[in-house]
Amino acid sequence: MEVVQVLHMNGGVGETSYANNSFVQQKVITMTKPITEDAITKLYCSTYPEEIAIADLGCSSGPNTFFVVSELIKVVDSARRKISQKSPEYQVFLNDLPGNDFNTIFRSLSIFQYKLREQLGPGIGPCFFTGVPGSFYGRLFRKNSLHFVHSSYSLQWLSQVPQGLESNKGNIYMASTSPPNVLKAYYEQFQQDFSLFLNCRSEELVDGGRMVLTFLGRRTDDPSSKECCYIWELLAMALNDMVLEGVIEEEKLNSFNIPQYTPSPAEVKYEVEKEGSFSIDQLEVTEVNWNAYQNETDLSDAFKDGGYNVAKCMRAVAEPLLFSHFGEAIIDEVFRRYREIVADRMSKEKTEFVNVIVSLKKA
Repeated sequence: MEVVQVLHMNGGVGETSYANNSFVQQKVITMTKPITEDAITKLYCSTYPEEIAIADLGCSSGPNTFFVVSELIKVVDSARRKISQKSPEYQVFLNDLPGNDFNTIFRSLSIFQYKLREQLGPGIGPCFFTGVPGSFYGRLFRKNSLHFVHSSYSLQWLSQVPQGLESNKGNIYMASTSPPNVLKAYYEQFQQDFSLFLNCRSEELVDGGRMVLTFLGRRTDDPSSKECCYIWELLAMALNDMVLEGVIEEEKLNSFNIPQYTPSPAEVKYEVEKEGSFSIDQLEVTEVNWNAYQNETDLSDAFKDGGYNVAKCMRAVAEPLLFSHFGEAIIDEVFRRYREIVADRMSKEKTEFVNVIVSLKKA
């Protein structure tokens, strides 16, 4: 599987699109707001730059793309008004892999800019937007050209499926039944990728530049724990059932592995310190329910079904990977079964995603 070519969220604005099924991610961004606001305020108030270059890495498409950017600009605008400073100009870079639905982003850009000017008034400086297709596991920008980097729920994705996973039979990710060499291969791929990411960003950020990175992660030291792998184990159950029924070839399932690693805070800290370009300002862990609509009011009947919500959220994320490996014919059936399995488990267990958030300053 060529990850750069096939990894992207479901595009468009339809029923199975990421734009309409990314409420979990929006909740996580909202939960991370205090850390993000603190970092951008410290950045701005240290030098009061006349222009600020912001990069959102793994921006995807849909409302979350502009939600992050608008929050950052509002914080800077509030800080500059307090000291009667002229507004800086903003250069915003929106990055994701080439398969991302950039068209949907830019079709809604003029509406976003109009709303932002309406909210912040005539004193707001110009905001320039650029789409940057490419992998963040490599250089994307000129040296010393960025002030602030944001990334949420993107860095758990690896640059490639780790090598040597042939023994991970019946699984599509790390699981309790995965041999030790599989866990080691995943961890080493994460180390290689995250170290490269940090090195590239250290070249691109100005001195004193800052990053806030949010990973889908885990608290425990065990990389195969239910805390981080259960959501994929349940999808593997649906696929294995289809193998038993002859709908999917066993060999096809055994050659499919998710290119993801959900790190612990200790692993993130270790890589940052080992690479050496950044100091850690904050490192925190939070949780969000699998069903982001839990505790929400005024929901339609469909959204009161937790299994339905989680299956749609996961489909928006995983469908392109499954489609490229298994083909289109099985997709609806896989997620119908997955919805039933997830709903059953959610009725019996506490199910949460763990988020690892790190705020960094270029040393």
